[in-house]
Amino acid sequence: MDDATRTEIEAAAFRRLRKHLMEDRPDAQNIDMMNLAGFCRNCLSRWYQEAAEERGVAMTKEEGREAFYGMPFAEWKARHQTEASPEAQTAFAQSHKD
Repeated sequence: MDDATRTEIEAAAFRRLRKHLMEDRPDAQNIDMMNLAGFCRNCLSRWYQEAAEERGVAMTKEEGREAFYGMPFAEWKARHQTEASPEAQTAFAQSHKD
């Protein structure tokens, strides 16, 4: 497989992951994703921002989030984010000790 084809396939897989998280599973909470997989939508938006900057495209954290979420982050939170359970908060705190 040549590099261009590999890049196209990787980009298509990323777009499908994004669509799945944003459209099919907006109920999957970021804290639950962090506790289970060690990354969430915010991580993906940060990686998007970092990839843009590595290629000379200036992008703020908020611009990266809006590009990934498809809307301002505050709007996404208002529509989809719920209060994390005490158990989820404890699990997150346990797994993110310095």
